[in-house]
Order: sequence, then C-alpha cells, then structure tokens
Amino acid sequence: MRRGPRVVSLIASSTEIVCALGLEDFLVGRSHECDFPASVRRLPVLTRSTVDPSAPSGAIDRCVRERSERALSLYEVDREALGRLQPDVVLTQVQCEVCAVSVRDVEGALEGWLGRRPKVVPLGGSDLEGVWADVRRVSRALGRPGKGDALVGRLERRIDAVARRAGDRRPRPTVACLEWLDPLMASGNWVPELVRLAGGRALFGRAGRRSPGLDWGALLHADPEVIAAFPCGFDLERTLRELALLESRPDWGNLRAVQGGRVCAADGNAFFNRPGPRLVESLEILAEMIHPDALDFGHRGTRWRVLRGGGRRAIIH
Repeated sequence: MRRGPRVVSLIASSTEIVCALGLEDFLVGRSHECDFPASVRRLPVLTRSTVDPSAPSGAIDRCVRERSERALSLYEVDREALGRLQPDVVLTQVQCEVCAVSVRDVEGALEGWLGRRPKVVPLGGSDLEGVWADVRRVSRALGRPGKGDALVGRLERRIDAVARRAGDRRPRPTVACLEWLDPLMASGNWVPELVRLAGGRALFGRAGRRSPGLDWGALLHADPEVIAAFPCGFDLERTLRELALLESRPDWGNLRAVQGGRVCAADGNAFFNRPGPRLVESLEILAEMIHPDALDFGHRGTRWRVLRGGGRRAIIH
C-alpha cells in the first residue's frame, strides 16, 4: 500500500535520489531519460526530447543553439498523461535547460491545470554540497526528511573514504575533463571538485560554475597529463566513437596524455553528468583514471577505458 505522495520525476538524477531514499514506490511517472535503477522503466514515460540524440555531436550542438536562440524548449512534457496521473509532487531542475526537463517545461505543461496543482520541486545543485542539499530537499518534499539526512551521511562517508586513499598520492597529475567534444567543452559544476578529491588537479572548469567552452589551443598549451572524456548524455561506447573527433585534430598525438596512454573515456550519461548518488562512483572512476597503479574500485574496463596508440584503438586497461 502506498503511504506517501504520488511523485513524478522528470529528471534522471531525481529518480535515482528517490530510489536511493528507499521511496521508489512513491513514483508514478518518469522522464524518457530515467533508466536507473532498471525497475523504474516500468513507469509511464512523460517526456521526449526535440533533439535527435543519435545525431553527430556537432549537429546536436547546432540544434540546441538554434532552438535556444528561438526560445524553443528542448523537451516536451505529455500534458494529458501528466493529468491522468494526478501527481502530488513533480521533481524537475533549474541547473541546465539543455540537459533535462526544466521548471519552464513543467510550468508549461501545468498551464490550465484543473484541480489541485502538484507541488513542483526544482533541483539545482552545482557542486557536491548543492547536490546533497537537493537530496534533503527531495526527502522533505516526500515527507521523509530523516531518510535524506541518512542518505547524505552515507554518501559523504563514501566520498571521504575515497578522498583519504587518493589524497596522499603524489604527484597530483593535471587533468582535463571534457563534457563535450564538438565543439570542445570542459567540465564544470561538481567535476573539478571530484578531480581534487580523486587526487588530481583540474585544469579547466571551476567548482560550482557552469561548464565552459574550451579552445583547442588552450588544451594544447595546458598539455594535460590525463584527459578524461565523458560527454553529457553519452554512454561509454558512444564516447569511444566520438573520440575520433579529437584524434583528427592537429597536434593531438603530441599531447602528453596521448603519448603516455592516459586518454580515458567514461560513461558520462550514467555517472558524471547526473547530480545524484552515483557521483560517488564517478569519484571512484576518476581516482582510478588518475592513479591507475594504486587505486582500483572495480570500474576499469566496464565503466571507463583507457585508449592506447594515440587513441585510435581502444583497449581495456
């Protein structure tokens, strides 16, 4: 028997948060991107993207920019299906209108809503502290504040355990984390913080700030010791294919990371770009990338891979 509010989660990270809180049975609907844990795939899908995710990176970027310039949403919410479900709470986000359904999309779907309007809970954490605050915000909205405090405590202890193991490692390699490859974009938000905790030095992006564009010349000048690519929305296999965009660039083979066999690809969709509980696994992945001979959390080969031979042949390291 359901003993809580009817919840619709329209972003993948909030769905993961609800489930990690042990409140999955409160969920009655999800977005098209909500896929973890696998059990949530039984729920009705209430959104769709207006951008073809299978298009090349450059084409996706152009489409996003064109729609943004015309003030057109990148996502559509199924108003009729949402009305049928009659949720008490709708979880959405204000962090990035490109990455997921936003408050604007939800408010548009609720326009002309008949009956009692659901409570809209927007999440917007841009660093680890903000993400943990979002976990607590969700737990309060669902009437279980104690569960949020307990979950945050567990996540912080796991973060601390990784940081203790990685923090003593010397030297601290320079790391370029890439959130998009065409055009080139560095990772911001919580990623520079994760790099520091994993025992590295992030060259681009600032903790708590939006992900910045990155000039190819700036990457060459910085000459990172480690390059970690995890484009937003791409799984590991898609990322491996997209790295061909970098291999064709001038002077790619001269970079220290390439010559040293330290160009890494990871599943950015499941991990680094979802501000939820699996940021802990993202930290573990980074720690393995940065200190491969010293740290092993069991992710190598499945959630990330290292490229050899200038990146033209991916092998499990």
